[in-house]
Amino acid sequence: MFGLAGTGNDAMLCQLSKPELVAVSSFSPESAGQFSTTRWSVVLLAGREMSPESEAALEKLCRAYWPPVCVFARRKGWNQEDAKDLTQQFFAGLLQRKDFSDLDRRKGKFRTFLLAAFTHFLANEYDRASAQKRGGGRMILSLDQLPPEDFGGASAAAEVAPDTLYDVRWAQTILHAALRQLKEAMSKEDKLGQFDELKHFLTVNAAAGEYALIAPKLGVEASSVPVLVHRLRQRYRELVRAEVAQTVSTPLELEEEMRYLFAVLNQ
Repeated sequence: MFGLAGTGNDAMLCQLSKPELVAVSSFSPESAGQFSTTRWSVVLLAGREMSPESEAALEKLCRAYWPPVCVFARRKGWNQEDAKDLTQQFFAGLLQRKDFSDLDRRKGKFRTFLLAAFTHFLANEYDRASAQKRGGGRMILSLDQLPPEDFGGASAAAEVAPDTLYDVRWAQTILHAALRQLKEAMSKEDKLGQFDELKHFLTVNAAAGEYALIAPKLGVEASSVPVLVHRLRQRYRELVRAEVAQTVSTPLELEEEMRYLFAVLNQ
């Protein structure tokens, strides 16, 4: 099973056990209406006239997709610095592009569109090998904000096909984003201590007596700890689905992406 390359204890939280994968996959959206205003659907509906809303939505998507795009470039043979430059250039050009009318809205998954667009971009870039400064002067995301592993190490999964590695990092990025949102939400509720004590149980079942050991730290009875863990897992599952929903246009696409996400993580 693929895990999230990252630093600190949070990294392991992005490796869901198979029972948890099933639980997340079975959670259904409350209504189809939510898909009329997802980030990707806003971009698709913009057509030839990009609005401030669609530009903001696209920029958020670009920021979220830095890791999978950059690791794809690394796996295609570009060195780390070139991969970073190419990723920056690609997203800068994508943000400057005004015409999304050629996109097939029946295939509105941002993940699929982005991989095809970046593959085409890399082929053109290889032919040009331009010495001009890349990125068009527009910084999409400070490279200092991303850990080195988000760009792919020198020996990053050499046996894995580039498109597979892209999908793996996409799935990891989704889970990491959901985890970050969960941590931030718990912090705002003054429950960061609870999050830190219970986050381990997002991915593993408790050993015998483990809840009893944690209960005093939380100031609750041991019988209350499983309830808190269940609620934390449920919030995490909902955040994962919400994050994926931002990159599709219909409930059917969400279900397809959720199934694919867990299939990727279970490899």
